[in-house]
Amino acid sequence: MDYALLLSRLGHQIRERRINRGLTQASLAELAGLTRQKVIAVEKGTLTVAMIAYARVLGALDCEFAVIPATMPTLEELGALFE
Repeated sequence: MDYALLLSRLGHQIRERRINRGLTQASLAELAGLTRQKVIAVEKGTLTVAMIAYARVLGALDCEFAVIPATMPTLEELGALFE
């Protein structure tokens, strides 16, 4: 599976979790000790974001990484890779 798609999925899940917790990007950035721009990059699944930024955001959301088998991408996910 393409690593860009994996990061995109992770970013989407992080964004959903943030919204479900009622946090703004700015408040999550403060909790994680990052800039708002870095949180935006994490939520977009930007390829140049360091793993420590993902870890800090997940920690601020009281979440952790889990390794699970990958699923086939949806048509929407495939289309987003070409935007």
